[in-house]
Amino acid sequence: MLNIQSIVLFVLLVSTATSRLREPNDETRRLRASSVPSVTPSTMPSDGPSASGPSPVNLGTAGDYAILSKSGVTTTGVTSVSGNVGTSPIAATAITGFGLIMDPTNLYSTSPVVVGGGKIYAASYTSPTPSKMTTAISDMETAFADAAGRLDPDFTELGAGNIEGETLEAGLYKWGSNVHFTSSLTFDGNSTDGDGTSNNIWIMQIAQNLLVGNDAKVTLSGGAKWENIYWQVSEAAVFGALSHVEGVFLVKTGITFNSGSSLNGAALAQTAVTLDAATIVN
Repeated sequence: MLNIQSIVLFVLLVSTATSRLREPNDETRRLRASSVPSVTPSTMPSDGPSASGPSPVNLGTAGDYAILSKSGVTTTGVTSVSGNVGTSPIAATAITGFGLIMDPTNLYSTSPVVVGGGKIYAASYTSPTPSKMTTAISDMETAFADAAGRLDPDFTELGAGNIEGETLEAGLYKWGSNVHFTSSLTFDGNSTDGDGTSNNIWIMQIAQNLLVGNDAKVTLSGGAKWENIYWQVSEAAVFGALSHVEGVFLVKTGITFNSGSSLNGAALAQTAVTLDAATIVN
C-alpha cells in the first residue's frame, strides 16, 4: 500500500516528464524560426515621394541661369529677371535695355532689371568669365540634345499639337508639328506624399514652334514643380501678351516674351531672347 511519501514522489516524477515533453526540441525551434516572415529593404517604406516619367535632363552649369543665349538678350518696358543672365559667344554689347553696371572686377555686371542677387555674364568680360560662359553654352546644347534624343514617348501627337485645356500627367511627349494652347494647360504631379510635393518628370519634344496664346496660363497641380518640366523646342518659342508659363525651355532658335508675359523657370535659347515688360523667376 502506497504511503504519502510514495504518492508525492510519483506526482513529482509525472509533472517533470510532462514539462519536458512540452519543451520544443531543436527541430521544432528551427521550423518555428523559418515560419517567421522577414523584413527586407524592398518591403520598407521609402523616405520620399517616388518619381514617375522619364529621368531628369542634366542641365549642367546651364542650370545656373534664368536666361542663357548665344546671340543676345534684349528687353523693353519694365522687365524683372530673378536669376543670372548669360551670353556667349556674343559680347556684352548684345545685352540691351538692361542698363548694365560693370562690377569693378570686370567679371560680371549688374542691372536694375536683374533682381534677387542675380548677375549678368558675357563672353567679353574678364577671364575666367569667357571660359565659364563657353561651358554653360556647351551644357545647354548637351541638355537640348539629351531631351531631343529621348526614345519611346509615352504620348505621341497629343491633340495634333493643340493642347488647349489639357491636364498632363508625367511622361515623355512628342510632336512632329507646332504645339499651341490658347487659354490653359495643367501639369499634374499626382502627389500622394505628405508634404504635397512630387518628383514626377515631363519632357516635351516639339519638332517645330511652341506658341502660347495671349493671357494663356500654365498651372501646376499635385505637387508638380517647374524644374521638372523640360520643353525641348526645335524652332522658336513665343509667349503671348500677359501669358504665364512654367518650366525649363531648351529652344533651338529664339524665345520671345510679349508684353506682360511671365515665366517661372529658365529661358535657354541657342539664338536670342527678347523680352517686353516680362517677368522671369528662376
